[in-house]
Amino acid sequence: MNRVVITGAGCVSALGPDLATTWAGMRDGRSGIGQLEGLPLERLRITIGAQVRGFDPATHFAEKKLAQYDRFTQFALVAAREAVKQSGIALSGELARGCAVIVGTGIGGQTTQDEGFQRLYGEKADRLAPMTVPRAMPSAATSHVSMEFGLRGPSFGVTSACASSNHAIAIAFDMVRLGRAPAALAGGAEAPMTLGGLKSWEALRVMSPDGCRPFCRDRRGMVLGEGAGMFLLEPLESALGRGARPLAELVGAGMSADAGDLVAPSVDGCAAAITAALADAGLAPEQIGYINAHGTATPANDPAETKAVRKAFGRHAERLAISSTKAVHGHALGAAGAIELVAVLGVLTEDVLPPTAGFTEADPECDLDYVPNQARKVAVEAALSNSFAFGGLNCVLALKRIDS
Repeated sequence: MNRVVITGAGCVSALGPDLATTWAGMRDGRSGIGQLEGLPLERLRITIGAQVRGFDPATHFAEKKLAQYDRFTQFALVAAREAVKQSGIALSGELARGCAVIVGTGIGGQTTQDEGFQRLYGEKADRLAPMTVPRAMPSAATSHVSMEFGLRGPSFGVTSACASSNHAIAIAFDMVRLGRAPAALAGGAEAPMTLGGLKSWEALRVMSPDGCRPFCRDRRGMVLGEGAGMFLLEPLESALGRGARPLAELVGAGMSADAGDLVAPSVDGCAAAITAALADAGLAPEQIGYINAHGTATPANDPAETKAVRKAFGRHAERLAISSTKAVHGHALGAAGAIELVAVLGVLTEDVLPPTAGFTEADPECDLDYVPNQARKVAVEAALSNSFAFGGLNCVLALKRIDS
């Protein structure tokens, strides 16, 4: 099987419009969470979020194209462009004919749906915009990324709630590893910041009114986020052959289903995905030095994830560094794993562990090393990225330093 490396990465998040700014915000613990803009705050109980602020679609896309793009598709395209540019790959000929495109999203075109419902029910309109369905469909981002670069290989969307982008990257990893695609553009995108979306999350009573504090005793829930992360995956041999500089090697993926509760996480299910990722990667637990946690700051998730790490790693759990960057970029749902993979790449390329920002007092049930408040200069050989979704759908990615 091929060894698979990431040679390009792109990101749009509440921390910034690109990869470098997003990683710098994670590393420095700079929060992108603030009061929501462009929404009727008087109708909301939760008025904070991690929005992509100052994003002007007109600076990225021709006017005639914008009618086709929901906000989540716009984010995916901008991130994909950055990933392809950084990789330096020439997407043409046989490579373009076989290159895969797989984009995860939990919701898809939420903005388009909300605008349509407002016209239909609020304004009593008899007609909706002709492109409503193509804009809103969860696979829209995949289609537009494939068209943007002329890629004709296996292309589809993936939806598994908050694990969507990790699942998308895991499937792309397998395709490149097994030779079913010569390369892949994979990641996730989400844009849920609409009145309807926010009111739906309010109804679940899992959102915090005053910030995101993963693993802390006084945590009050998640903060909704948005954005996209996209990555260029290719065989190591191909990358080195064209003189590319890989960012990291993808070495394993573990997937599991809790087959239990729709919203309550399962320790066993989460641990199974971690263990499967280690086995797929051929890594001993002691080789992992860092985990980017799912870490949503909800009452149920953080203790369950802590117990799952202990179950999967045994005594080595005490020596692991773990952080949740959701404290600064929010929970971007189906794009969460893709944005958080940026943190793992930063760890493996810069030997810096991003902190769990805004950490207050530890919860006794969350008793591991969560890198509180300050980045830590440490070189690690390998790292994991955890995504555990509603519906008990779990996916963990394993990556290694390219020089290890």
